[in-house]
Amino acid sequence: MAKSPKLKFDAAASITNEFIDIIDRGVLPWRKPWRVGGSSLPLRQNGEPYQGINNFLLTMRTLMAGYTSPYWMTLKQANDLEARIIKGSRSSVVVYYSKAERKRDETAIEEDIKGDDPRTIPFMKSYRVFNADQIEGLDVRFHPAPAADLTYPECAPIPHMQDFFEVIDATVSFTGREACYVPNLDKIYLPPIEVFNDPRNFYSVWGHELAHWTKARHRLNRSYGDAKFGNMPYAREEIVAELCTVFLGQKLGFSAHTLELSAAYIDNWVRVLRSDKRAIFKHAADAQRACDYLVAASQAGRSGQAA
Repeated sequence: MAKSPKLKFDAAASITNEFIDIIDRGVLPWRKPWRVGGSSLPLRQNGEPYQGINNFLLTMRTLMAGYTSPYWMTLKQANDLEARIIKGSRSSVVVYYSKAERKRDETAIEEDIKGDDPRTIPFMKSYRVFNADQIEGLDVRFHPAPAADLTYPECAPIPHMQDFFEVIDATVSFTGREACYVPNLDKIYLPPIEVFNDPRNFYSVWGHELAHWTKARHRLNRSYGDAKFGNMPYAREEIVAELCTVFLGQKLGFSAHTLELSAAYIDNWVRVLRSDKRAIFKHAADAQRACDYLVAASQAGRSGQAA
């Protein structure tokens, strides 16, 4: 009897289903404060921080599993360090992107002669990693001491966060009790810091609205269609803003926060993820671009002040 062909592992579907299972519990784990072993980002074996979707994936898994080390590595990397995976440990899937050259036809050959790059097909590949807590025999440097918890006075600006945001050249009005970005005015409305019990939540909401601000045509020109409250383009943009806030918070020291975390907000995530197994990868990439744009805008603003 012939053997059934082995099904190819679908990393996009596996990761998307993992998110859906977690969100279906009504919990967004990435909204919890996260700093492990003195690092606000998950780290590769060589100390390089993960970016985009892998940053988000491993941050979430660290929170869910309660790991105390920020370091992740492959089985081979662990073996090369003369360490071994603890029996029964479950690996985590991460992804990377590559390109394959299309089969060239005569037109493509002519283009190559002219000096143009050959056509390529982008594709996603996956590999598996383990947290340092799942590995025996590692050097102590893979288990750095936890950072001290920081506390801030209520209703008072946090200097390094305030400095980061206020030099970004965005029009912001600190009035009322709601937060929003109005595209037609290219203007952000935020409640004053006094409304927030924790000032870190004030900066998180500011970051969320600035993430929306980056979508303008003269900035990152990001659009998923005609966004209206509750529709799919609206939900997709909200995911980008949420992930951008996660990435900003890792740099500055706050957790993602919105003024209202409703069931409808969580349902938006699930609707998008169920409709497109690759959505979370695209939106994480867009969120990383938005975060990088805001970091560059803040740096430019500080440079302008110093000039």
